[in-house]
Amino acid sequence: MTAPPPDDSAADSADARSRPETLRQWASSLRALDLEVATRATVAMVVPLIVLVLAGRIDWTVYASFGGMTALFGRSEPYRLRARSVSVAAVGMLGSIAFGLVLAAVQAPLWLLTVGLVAVLVSGVLLVNTWGLFPATPLFFVFAFTVCSQVPTDPEQVLPRLLVGLAGAVFAWLVTMSGAVLRRATPGRRGTRFKDLPRQPLLHPTAYRDGRVWFSIGQMVLGALVAGGLAMLAGIGHPYWAVVSVVAVLPPPGARHTTSRAFHRIIGTTLGVMLTALVLLPGPPVWVLILVIAVGQFGAEILIGKHYGAALLFITPLALTVAHLGSPMPVSALLVDRVVETALGGAVALVIVLLSRAGLVRAAARR
Repeated sequence: MTAPPPDDSAADSADARSRPETLRQWASSLRALDLEVATRATVAMVVPLIVLVLAGRIDWTVYASFGGMTALFGRSEPYRLRARSVSVAAVGMLGSIAFGLVLAAVQAPLWLLTVGLVAVLVSGVLLVNTWGLFPATPLFFVFAFTVCSQVPTDPEQVLPRLLVGLAGAVFAWLVTMSGAVLRRATPGRRGTRFKDLPRQPLLHPTAYRDGRVWFSIGQMVLGALVAGGLAMLAGIGHPYWAVVSVVAVLPPPGARHTTSRAFHRIIGTTLGVMLTALVLLPGPPVWVLILVIAVGQFGAEILIGKHYGAALLFITPLALTVAHLGSPMPVSALLVDRVVETALGGAVALVIVLLSRAGLVRAAARR
């Protein structure tokens, strides 16, 4: 006696009922991946680079890239508030570019570059905390200043390069705010097509009097000076990578001091350098480099809120390619410098995190 055949019609009916639910789950998952944010940031970064390459001005791409980083701010904010956040971020990016250009044009000595770095760190932390910016870090301001101050610049080149950065920032502002037009055009389908915008950036006009803010500033200044100084004493090129690593690892004011971010930074960067080597060592044409920047920007925005170490697999090729376009040098040296100085900056930041955490625990115990 054989078993009766399965009821295929019942199975098909069950599959049909479950299919809409599955599609809804997939749609929800896609919205959670920040595709809208990643697409805008990628467009804001890549389109100006394409224009400059077509115009034969590859040497200006680094300034357009830093202006385009304006699009990294204002994530998940209502557009009325996002306009303010992105505008403030644009001012910070352009100020960092301009400051770096001026110091490069006057061939500033080391002590003046150091003073400039401290000034950018202090003003950057105060800016993001006063205006409630997200990402809540001066990392992008520091990155722009350190790179622009190291690229050889004649005095007559300062204004054109700054205008390129301004054009990049304006374009990024327009792209970042473009979602407001799309949402108004399809108001009835907002729940299915667009993500919610829950973030409410809080102003903190007295941030300059907040002890936590100055504690964070002290950590970053100390870490940046130590890491940068050790990199220079060791004779490693690109000492700003060590500085950037410190700023990237140290937590913002009031955040928990954890060690995992330092390890994510070191491991993620090392793996990211390996991926970058596969692309840059063969000496690809500039269009391949722009594609790397596009993929790196998109992937970084998708993953940065999910896993910092995984995001660095995209951030590292992006940052190295931008630096390589701005100041070409032997790729092997660039890659080695990135790994060594990231490890150095991560180690310095890790020590500061551990010391700070121990100090905070002791202070809490005394209270």
